[in-house]
This record gives sequence, structure tokens and C-alpha cells, in this order.
Amino acid sequence: MSNAEGHPTHLAHHFSTTEQQKDSAKIGMWLFLLTEVLLFGGLFCAYAIFRAWYPDLFHNAHSFLDTGLGATNTVVLITSSLTMALAIRAMQLGNKNATIWNLVATLGLAGTFLVIKYIEYSHKFHLGQLPGKYYTFTGVEGGNPHIFFSIYFMMTGLHGIHVIAGMITIGWMLYRTTKNHFSAEYYTPIEMTGLYWHLVDLIWIFLFPLFYLIG
Repeated sequence: MSNAEGHPTHLAHHFSTTEQQKDSAKIGMWLFLLTEVLLFGGLFCAYAIFRAWYPDLFHNAHSFLDTGLGATNTVVLITSSLTMALAIRAMQLGNKNATIWNLVATLGLAGTFLVIKYIEYSHKFHLGQLPGKYYTFTGVEGGNPHIFFSIYFMMTGLHGIHVIAGMITIGWMLYRTTKNHFSAEYYTPIEMTGLYWHLVDLIWIFLFPLFYLIG
């Protein structure tokens, strides 16, 4: 669609062409994702340091994580990345209905991930496997087992916050899709949301083996 001056309605006034606007959006998103990598990179470094200091503790404590639930969540997130990619592809082809259904599927899978994580967290709260001074569980051999669970909650909790942020953004993309804001000529916001969601998925792919499979 174009306005009275012949410019596409989706083209912001400070851009000359749609391609320039799209390229600027991609650069901005990649810079943002870089800051996210730096954020989690610091936490991964902390994990590596403490694991090197307390290898036996990490080995013993990880056995109290539910590998089955962690593996299920891994499959759920990988599948959600697929549906997100299919949503982008559908809009590239101008298929609004397929885009909507794939975005709905992505939201459903993201919600499933959070429900499973809630089940895991609830069980650990019940046992007293909590961060820092709130740790009361006595079943882990080795000193200071709260260190492992503090890092676990910090990294998986931060990841969970990113999942929630992704769901909000995907929900907004879903709403805008239903309002015909996107087309085969303009789908940049959905594509940028997809890049963010793939990062969320990728981070979990690293978290899963580091916490659940370290033994």
C-alpha cells in the first residue's frame, strides 16, 4: 500500500527506500543481540569458573535436575524456532493465515516451555534447593551446594524472562498480522522477532547440556 505521495505506508519518513529501512532494522537487531550475547557470556564465564573450582559439587548437584523435563523443553524450543521460521516464510509468500497459525503455534510452544519450567521450579522450592542463604536441602554431597543452584536459577531465570519478552513481542506481531500490517513486501518486524527468538532458543541449547548433562 502507498500513501498519497506514492511512498509505501510502512516506510518511515527518515528512510529513502524499503531496503534501507530493512537493512537498518537488521543492523540494529544484530547489535542488540550482541549485547544479549555479552550478558549471557558473562554468566557462562561465571559458570565455568565455579565449575572449575567445585567439579565434584557440580557433578553431584546436577543429578537433582530432571533431565527428562529439560530434554522436553529443548525439543519444545527447537520446534518453536521452526514454527517461527515458518511464520516468516509464510509472510514472505503473502500467506497471512499460515503466518497467523505459525505464530500461534510458537506462542503455544513458548507457553509450554514456561509451564514445564514452573513445574521444575516448584519442585525445587518444595525441596529447599534455593539460591544462597535460602538453600535448605541436605541431599547433595559436597560443600556449598547452593552455589550450583544459585547459578542455575540465575541463568535459567534470566532465560525465562527472555522467553516472556519474546512471547510479548510475538503476540504483538500476531496482532499486527491480523490487522494486515504486513505483506510479502513488508515483514521486517516479524523477521526481527524471529532473530530474537532464535537467540532465545540457542541460549537454551547451551544451558541444557551445561546443567542437565554435565555428569
